[in-house]
Amino acid sequence: MSMLDIAEHFEFIVIKEAAEQIENANQPEKAIQSILSIISRQMGLNRGRVLLQEPTSGYLYTAYSYGLTEEEVARSRFAIREGITGKVMHSGQPWIVPDIDLEEDYLCRTVSRETLPQEPVSFIATPIIRNGVPVGVMAVNRLKGRTRPLDKDLNILKLIALFISEILAVNTMLEQQTQILKEENEQLRALATSQGSHYGIIGESSALMDALNKVTRAANASVTVLLKGESGTGKEKFSRMLHLSSHRQDGPFIAINCAAIPLDLLESELFGHEKGAFTGATQTKQGKIELAHKGTLFLDEIGDMDLGLQAKLLRVLEERTITRVGSNRPIPVDVRIIVASHKDLHEGVNQGRFRLDLFYRLNVFPIELPPLRDRYGDIRLLSRHFLNLANQEYGVGTIFDQGALGFLETYDWPGNIRQLENVIKRAVLMAESNRFITADLIQQIISEESGIMAASRIAHTHKALIAKEPDVIEHEMQPMLNDRVAVMDHHRHKVAASSHDESMNHGGKRNYWRVSEDESERLMEALHQAHGNKTQAAALLDMTPRQFNYRLSKLGLQVK
Repeated sequence: MSMLDIAEHFEFIVIKEAAEQIENANQPEKAIQSILSIISRQMGLNRGRVLLQEPTSGYLYTAYSYGLTEEEVARSRFAIREGITGKVMHSGQPWIVPDIDLEEDYLCRTVSRETLPQEPVSFIATPIIRNGVPVGVMAVNRLKGRTRPLDKDLNILKLIALFISEILAVNTMLEQQTQILKEENEQLRALATSQGSHYGIIGESSALMDALNKVTRAANASVTVLLKGESGTGKEKFSRMLHLSSHRQDGPFIAINCAAIPLDLLESELFGHEKGAFTGATQTKQGKIELAHKGTLFLDEIGDMDLGLQAKLLRVLEERTITRVGSNRPIPVDVRIIVASHKDLHEGVNQGRFRLDLFYRLNVFPIELPPLRDRYGDIRLLSRHFLNLANQEYGVGTIFDQGALGFLETYDWPGNIRQLENVIKRAVLMAESNRFITADLIQQIISEESGIMAASRIAHTHKALIAKEPDVIEHEMQPMLNDRVAVMDHHRHKVAASSHDESMNHGGKRNYWRVSEDESERLMEALHQAHGNKTQAAALLDMTPRQFNYRLSKLGLQVK
């Protein structure tokens, strides 16, 4: 074997053994020291060191070395542009010093000249590059008298520097992931002992603590509690907490959404009915109030209940009895009633949509549930909680990258906790290789939801109008449909245009927007767009949930 073949064989061994150390990136000191040892033993490139920047001062310091004493490592600090090492870092270009005794910029700071052999010594330094930017410097000493050209050594060191760059990058990523998981574990452990965590209420903000403290005080008090807050703030979870922390915890907990049930069915649902009370009443049925005997009844969206049922609910609160539909016999009930509404009941009273006497009975102990945007610090806790649940549900190990949590905390979350949970579940399913959730991915998901949220805000803005009875306000809704055509999608544009044509008589006056067989398709299309959510489907068509359910019922559309 020729001398050239022998040299190439040794170079191959060096490169191969150095590349294998990338697998040990989780132990960078061991991996890099092994590489520096290899080039010293196989190539005579001695006193190898890897210098990185200090985070605070920006000075270069020797982070990893082979063949240097502790004192030499301590002395090995350079400002940017200082000495050969500092110039390499600043310029991003490698540097060869054939003889250190003839180079004015070589400082002999790390290794004193007396320590080195009394013969010409060379110095080679190359930048460690990551994403086109110098992140450190790799440097070695070499006896000048060796037969191998210095530029050939430099080429090998450039390749070795790439391996070291990869080791440093992988280790940084692993450290970030470890820190994220450590923070998540600490926060999840803290949540396990927080005041509301036993009831699924996650958070530590002062706004949430105020609400939880009120729940604690009201738990065993014999008062009706009114939960006030925006949609998605967790009203049902708070009502369950009230139930489970009270002496009624062993009794039933019954929840009903007054806005989700058609008006003509709500009375039977609440009070029950006798056999034959109306067409289709083939047997006697207990209502929700009766079923909640010795327990708790939660009435969500109480502001959507009509005045007639409000009077009957007031009688339940005052007399503690109910009367089934089709019967005159009062039935005693022992039930704790909790109500909730995202609507302003004060305004409802002022506009004649809500009974003043019922309002006074319900407003004895109001609890304001804070929107997510006012719960400082809770978004991070909730996000990691929902991520943990989604990972378990879908069998993956997705984590947030550094920017994702920051973006989640800056968004105002108009849909509150419900929206946050939905966004994170979707992000887990859409994450690149089921690994990282990025801020860009979250922004994309939120952008896709913006149409639904915009429609919800439009409906909320006109809550005074849409709270009226369906057959009374159709002609008032039509001008709003025409005004909003510009911001509707193509389907809603066709709906508005069609409704406009049908609502005009020959004299140019508007008639009521009556129920028509032709509406079936657009109602079902709205449900499809809203993924089966009737409230959101109603908002897409500028209807109240009551109006939407009224039309479903009239057209005999069965929706699960």
